[in-house]
Amino acid sequence: MIFRRALLRELVYNCLAVFAVIVVITLSTLFIRLLGDAARGDLAVDAVLAFLGFGLLNILPILLSLSLFIAVIMTLTRAYRESEMVVWFSAGLSLTDWIKPVLYFALPVIFAIALINLAVIPWALQKKDVYRQMLNSREDLSAISPGLFAESRNGDKVYFVESFAATGTRVKNIFMQSIENNKLGVVVAREGFHTELPNGERYLVLDQGRRYEGVPGQASYRVAEFGRYYMRVEPYMLPTHQAFEPKALRTTQLLRDPTAANMAEFNWRMSFPISAVILTLMAIPLSFVNPRAGRSFSLIVALLVYVIYNNLLGVSQAWVAQGRISSLVGMWGVHLIMLGVLLLMFYQRISLRPFWRRGA
Repeated sequence: MIFRRALLRELVYNCLAVFAVIVVITLSTLFIRLLGDAARGDLAVDAVLAFLGFGLLNILPILLSLSLFIAVIMTLTRAYRESEMVVWFSAGLSLTDWIKPVLYFALPVIFAIALINLAVIPWALQKKDVYRQMLNSREDLSAISPGLFAESRNGDKVYFVESFAATGTRVKNIFMQSIENNKLGVVVAREGFHTELPNGERYLVLDQGRRYEGVPGQASYRVAEFGRYYMRVEPYMLPTHQAFEPKALRTTQLLRDPTAANMAEFNWRMSFPISAVILTLMAIPLSFVNPRAGRSFSLIVALLVYVIYNNLLGVSQAWVAQGRISSLVGMWGVHLIMLGVLLLMFYQRISLRPFWRRGA
């Protein structure tokens, strides 16, 4: 009992440490990518943190599964290096006796993976799509970054602002190019801001500037100076019935409409908790340390197995979506193959001889 409590404590500490490191790396990568999108004007600056949360939540089952897998390997590898496994085997216990304490630690994490993948992620993806539509409904000027050219949603206007005023509600030194009735219009102004009239209409108000209008290639340009220029901002209408992709549908919706794409998505969601169980058990024989091979060899092999497993699941999902294999085969085919590999690994470690030489 004392040994199992110590084992459980070490598994928890290793899992938390691995998970923290992976989350920091993932957040850094996502944050840099989103900052690049914001710098190009593809994403509003105030939406970076929200999309960072959505992105992390979307890959959270992968991070939990990988943390669980590595934590078991790290713990049992240390037991091999420090001869604790020798004591375990000398007491008459087999390698299979590690299954129960390892599963006792892993099952709550696997349950969390299933809950997140089956219920939380589809809800989060729907909220992400709705939030993206809300961002698209905002006026164009709110998504502009100082010093960068930005194109309007309709592609008929190009904006450039030099800087924001100290109050944050006005922009300075504005350049705007638009095309109306096959005529090119260029507006430059000292300041600008948005305003909303009592009837709900929104206008872009420019102060102290000039407007140049004409046909490119011709000299008949009109120049007009203005003290204040109002330009109506066309509202963006949100779709009343938004169609979500299969990955954003609830699991019950996928089962009610069993198309190839929906069943492929359902198989993908179910594959995470199933693969987490198999990988956790596979970590037990994979943690064997060969002194001649070095300490990191088993971890490299384990990561290779993890990558191959997940790639096979991705291929299986694509084949189900394309109708090349049935949903049942796509659901269990790869898992049964890896389950067979798991049994061979346990047989290899218990018998201490390769299975193909067993009869020699």
